[in-house]
Amino acid sequence: MPWPTGLESLPPEPGIFGKTEREMQEAFLAEIDRIPGGERLRRCIQCGTCTGSCPVSYAMDLTPREVVAYFRAGAIDMILRSRTIWVCASCYQCTTRCPAGIKITDLLYALKRVGFDQRAFPEKFPVYVMSETFVGQIKKYGRNHEAELLRKYFLKTGVMRMIKQVPLALRLFRKGRIKLTASKIRGIEGLRKMIARAEQLDEPRLVEEVQPLTRAVGYQAIG
Repeated sequence: MPWPTGLESLPPEPGIFGKTEREMQEAFLAEIDRIPGGERLRRCIQCGTCTGSCPVSYAMDLTPREVVAYFRAGAIDMILRSRTIWVCASCYQCTTRCPAGIKITDLLYALKRVGFDQRAFPEKFPVYVMSETFVGQIKKYGRNHEAELLRKYFLKTGVMRMIKQVPLALRLFRKGRIKLTASKIRGIEGLRKMIARAEQLDEPRLVEEVQPLTRAVGYQAIG
């Protein structure tokens, strides 16, 4: 299996974090603390049930089982820059069938949040670009504006793909299914305040000074 592109190497010394890797590890552990039962991650026996249950594992460069193995090795950056956490279909098959009761889907979401915060993800990966563009639309207009969404999306992921969609866009425009200009919803400022407040509440809170992690990586970091 080819390694994901654009990745940092494993820790420079066995069992020791590099600076970037340590920051990502601490961010991920903070996310785990917010997941009820997140500490069950250390119970993983690498049986592969999660991978065998995943309907989209064929499209992943790291399978769910390998994600846990890479966490053991302290390779958080490799996980974040793989396609896996963005390909996850959120079907929760891995979670419901895990014999150790590990909430794998929630852990993948935690990794995705760390990826957003640390801006560590595959360059121009379509799933992230679509998510970022869509959220920007909601903040700007309070609703999705398809024409602008797709224009920004294709400009970042491939202009030629946008050109191929022009005939379809023209047919939709003639039928009145899309509009070239966008309009804001009523009370957009109130919505923006709600979103800003939600983002503020979602920010991690430092309750005590976190000491740099210098001991062994992986499960020992969560007890």
